[in-house]
This record gives sequence, C-alpha cells and structure tokens, in this order.
Amino acid sequence: MRLTELKLPLDHTESELRSAILKRLGVAAGELVGYSIFRRSYDARKPSAIVFIYTLDIEVRNEKALLTRLRNDRHVTPTPDTAYRFVARAPAITATPRPIVIGTGPCGLFAALVLAQTGFRPIVLERGKSVRERTKDTFGLWRQGQLNPESNVQFGEGGAGTFSDGKLYSQIKDPHYRGRKVLTEFVKAGAPAEILYVSKPHIGTFRLVTMVENMRAEIEALGGEIRFQSRVEDIDIEHGQVRGLRLAGGETIAATHIVLAIGHSARDTFEMLHQRGVHIEAKSFSIGVRIEHPQSLIDRARFGQSAGNPLLGAADYKLVHHCNNGRSAYSFCMCPGGTVVAATSETGRVVTNGMSQYSRNERNANSAIVVGVTPADYPGGAADPLAGIAFQRHWEGLAFEAGGGNYSAPAQRVGDFLAGRPSTDFGSVLPSYTPGVHLTDLAQCLPDYVVAALRESLPAFGREIAGFAMNDALLTGVETRTSSPVRLTRNEEFQSLNTRGLFPAGEGAGYAGGILSAAVDGIKVAEAVALSLTAHTAPKSTPRKDS
Repeated sequence: MRLTELKLPLDHTESELRSAILKRLGVAAGELVGYSIFRRSYDARKPSAIVFIYTLDIEVRNEKALLTRLRNDRHVTPTPDTAYRFVARAPAITATPRPIVIGTGPCGLFAALVLAQTGFRPIVLERGKSVRERTKDTFGLWRQGQLNPESNVQFGEGGAGTFSDGKLYSQIKDPHYRGRKVLTEFVKAGAPAEILYVSKPHIGTFRLVTMVENMRAEIEALGGEIRFQSRVEDIDIEHGQVRGLRLAGGETIAATHIVLAIGHSARDTFEMLHQRGVHIEAKSFSIGVRIEHPQSLIDRARFGQSAGNPLLGAADYKLVHHCNNGRSAYSFCMCPGGTVVAATSETGRVVTNGMSQYSRNERNANSAIVVGVTPADYPGGAADPLAGIAFQRHWEGLAFEAGGGNYSAPAQRVGDFLAGRPSTDFGSVLPSYTPGVHLTDLAQCLPDYVVAALRESLPAFGREIAGFAMNDALLTGVETRTSSPVRLTRNEEFQSLNTRGLFPAGEGAGYAGGILSAAVDGIKVAEAVALSLTAHTAPKSTPRKDS
C-alpha cells in the first residue's frame, strides 16, 4: 500500500520514521514487513521548522484487512502499478526501412532506447560529436573563446541538458509513469539511486557524461546504430510522405519514419524544413539575463538556521512577477551552487545558460530572470514561422558586441542596472562566466519592454528573498534559448500535420522543456513510431492520447 503526507522533523532518525509509520497505520511492529521511499520532499515555508514529507510504499501483513479499515483515509491507498510496458514489438521480418532518430539529446536518446528495446534497431544521427569529444570542444569556448559551430553546448551527444544542472523533475502530466521509466533507466546507466525518490532530483554534468555513454552502449547492444558528425542536410518528401534524407557529406538514407529530436537551437534544420513545406508555427519563448548571488545568501533566505544542512543541500527558488507593462518576469533554470556558462552555437553571438555539478558546491547561485515574448514581438510577426529565430539572433549579436566581440558576455551589477548606469567595477559577487565578462549597460542588448519588466521585478523579488536585489548581485546577458522559437505541429499520432512519417519531438519541436519532459516526449514518440511500423501486421491502433 502507499502512504502519503507523512511529515517528520528535519533531524529525524530512521527509527523515528519507522515508528511514525506504525503509529499512522495503527499497527504493531510485527505487522510491518517493510517499506521503501517513493518520494521525499521538504516544506521550508517556515525556516525555523522545516519538515520532510514522505510518500512511502509499505508492505504489511493482512494488507486487505488494513486497507478496508483505512478505506476512508485518503492518504492510504493501494500502491499504483508504475511498471513501464512496451506498446509494440518489432515483427520478425519487415520490409520497411529502419526508423531514424535525428538528435541525441534526452528526447532522441530515449526515443532510440525504446525503439531499440522493442527490436526496431534505429539509426541515430547526431550532427555533433560523442559526449567526451564534445566536452573538449565546449571547454575550448569556455577557456579559449574558440567556438566549434557543430560541437558545443547545444550540439553533440547528450544535448543541451548535458551542460546544465541536470534537473530531473517536471510539472507535466504523466498518468502512465513514463517519467519513472526515464529515472529508472538513468539509475541503470549510473545515476545515484536517490533520483528515484527525492522531490527535485538532479545529476550534474560530470555524471551525465558517463550515463549518456552507457545508454549509447545499450542502444548499440540492442542493434541500434549511432553516427556522430552526421548532420542532416535535407529530407526527401514525396506526396506528403517522408522517403529518406541526405547527410551533409552526400550520403542518402531511405526512411519512412523519422523522429525529429533536434533541440531548440537547430536553426539551419528549421530553415530546411520550412523550405520543404513542413508545417511550422512561430512560438512564444522568453528572453532575459542570468543573475548571480552568493549561494549562502539564498540558503539563509530559504532555510534560516538550517542553512548548510547536508540533508537539504544548496537552496533553490522559484519566482514570478506580473509587471505593469503587461509582461511577466520569472526565474528559470535555477542552478544552486553552479556557474553561468557560454551557450552559443553560432559565431558572432553570445548566449548564457546555467549549469552545476552534482555536488552544487560552487560559491554562487545563478538563475535566468526572463520575460515572456510572443510572435507579435518578432519582426515579421506570426506570419513568418522563423521570425523568432531572427529575433533571437538580433539580441545575441548585440550581446556579442556589448561583450567586446570575443565571446565575453556583457555584465552589470544589479544596483547599476536599476539606476540605468553602466557598471565599471565588481562588488562582492564575482562572475563565474567564462571566457570572461565585460562590464557595461545591459539595456543596450535587450528590448526596452524586457528592461522595464526586469527593473520592476528585481525589487519585487527582493521582497520575497531578502538580498535578491542587492546592489552587488551580478547580471550577465543574454539568455535567449529558454525554449524553441518554433513549433513543428503534430497530430494525435505524433506525426507532422502535413508530412507523414515525420515525428517532431522534444524541446526543438515545441513539446517539452527540460531533460525529463523531453525524455518522456521521446518515449511517447517512440511508441507512436513502433505502432505505426507494426500497423501492417497488427490491428490498427494509435498511441495513448495523453500528450
């Protein structure tokens, strides 16, 4: 059975947890066979009295009788079945080409993994390099200011999530527990087992590298094929049906089922798809800056006297403010004990992002503070599906110039930003961004309405977290890759609205945001591909309509 909402003090012992279970269920010690933690979160709304909140799966003697006795207790229920079940299996003989997955971010990896596990032997194409080679190229930008446009934070095995905080939680609806499948596979690939039960699991870059390699090995062991440095240059579409694709090197591959897990920064691929007539829509996203504070300040604000407790780790936050100009500003991708990183994938542009390691023990906390923009804000508006890309490029180019034209990022102290004057020196908060920052006025590389929204929201956030709007907190710009600027619209069978056999998926297609939701979407699309591939040998069916 499952027991929810069991609350205990922060410093409780395992014995006290067991005693609380017995008391809550009203059973003797001998009736409790065992228990496991399904979820553990904390409530820090009262920093002086932080409590852990448990969801537990419990085995007891005479379970039916106990469930009957507690049938009116909404916190005691039968344990749900969270086991993942494949929707189809590859037939022994098939005349259709092997399915192709484009991209090896979380979405592409899980689409490929599920297809491989069901016997379909996918071909996986990645424009960038393997994860370790890609890491070397990424460090080349961070340490020497040298960008490889095909191998960087955005492109390469593992996707953009490899250089992030490695957050593994999401607010998506998941009635079929695909997220549990994701976490289970990650543990199998080397993630710490705690990600299965902590409320806000994360991994960090260094651990993700090994996990991605292990997942690749399983896909290959199951008959999948992964090709790096294989950029897709064109897709062959005949009478609204995918027939194959061509790589940049000239090779052509026949295909009737292609998963597009290309990520939010594959701008040249979006342009190619648009030219081929694939249905694309402009989409809203957000733009802003990264803000850095001492992590100790955030810990004290959130945890009070419990700041520094290893059971709590580094504190995070989530903030939103609705501004007088009709915009909303909010925190995004908060990285406790992390660093601000260079995340451009194009020459002559500056893009920021945040990342942290599993330990989260760097000096600063950082988060994006961003403001929503819509297709009405883009040059060309909603009539041009690619207008959001041009909008991103414009501000990224201005940030490159404001940073000095060498991939350093423009930066400004919060006090100076609020006062409307350029910064000339650092205060107590030093930047973590490499290859470096150039102090200036960030207003020159952000839209006026974004600047106004940020200047209004920062003091408002300071009223929620003491010290948030401190003069010495540091802003670094610009953050533009919060989500895809386009949506590759799909139907109930997860195929493009006007191109059969093309399965848009993940962040790049506009259907996910973050590692977990992208991975879950990859599983959904893999299920749709598997059902489509077996339709000629099995009764016609469609994927579960729960996207």
